[in-house]
Amino acid sequence: MSAGRLAGSVAIVTGASAGIGETTAITFAREGAKVAIVARNQTELQRVAGIITAAGGEALVVKADVTVTAEVEAMVKTVMAQWGRIDILVNGVGGWTRLAPLIDIPDEEWDGTLTLNLTSTFRCTRAVAKIMIAQKSGRIINMASQSGVGPNTGTGSNIPYACSKAAVIALTKHLAKQLGPDGITVNTVSPGTTLTARVAGVWDVPTQQKKAAGNALRCLVEPQDSADACLFLASSEARHITGLNMNVNAGSAMI
Repeated sequence: MSAGRLAGSVAIVTGASAGIGETTAITFAREGAKVAIVARNQTELQRVAGIITAAGGEALVVKADVTVTAEVEAMVKTVMAQWGRIDILVNGVGGWTRLAPLIDIPDEEWDGTLTLNLTSTFRCTRAVAKIMIAQKSGRIINMASQSGVGPNTGTGSNIPYACSKAAVIALTKHLAKQLGPDGITVNTVSPGTTLTARVAGVWDVPTQQKKAAGNALRCLVEPQDSADACLFLASSEARHITGLNMNVNAGSAMI
């Protein structure tokens, strides 16, 4: 697979075993990138790699926990040994556990959520930036969340998750300023509630319709929407865009 907007590029997509990360990896491969797909679930990574290769793309399975520095460094070495460069990094790892009031959040929940969402982004970016600085080029895309832009309109909230994603947005802006002179762009994509397979399995159709009714476009965003945003930011079309937080939320929040 050589034609496409990312032809000849080498990309790393973390959190690529499901959801937005999976869709982003498949989209990048479709557009000509060689894609290292990274997650902790080897079985699911092999499934995604099968989808990519069946369509004529090229995928490298890298099982790694990107909250651990040694595993991040090993990931980068594996990709460099395979392809000799890294042009794009999508920090797609993230998640949250539950909605809870402030006084019921224990230290381990706070620390674990920030490590998963923020520290993983920092560690992967730090490792890959060394390669991109030497190349004098690169695209870094961090997955944040609408929760990191402002508080939820409902009664529930996930304070650790929201704070970690707000920090990802702040980190992006600082890195965009610092890495810009080396030809590296750094941007953020902030999805709203996304109709992933997991969400579709939890919400029945009436619930989905109720959630969608609160959005300006009267729909829920899908993983492909965020994957397409990542594709744009990774492409040459976005060569002069950096420090941006792109909201992909069907108008559920306009900030």
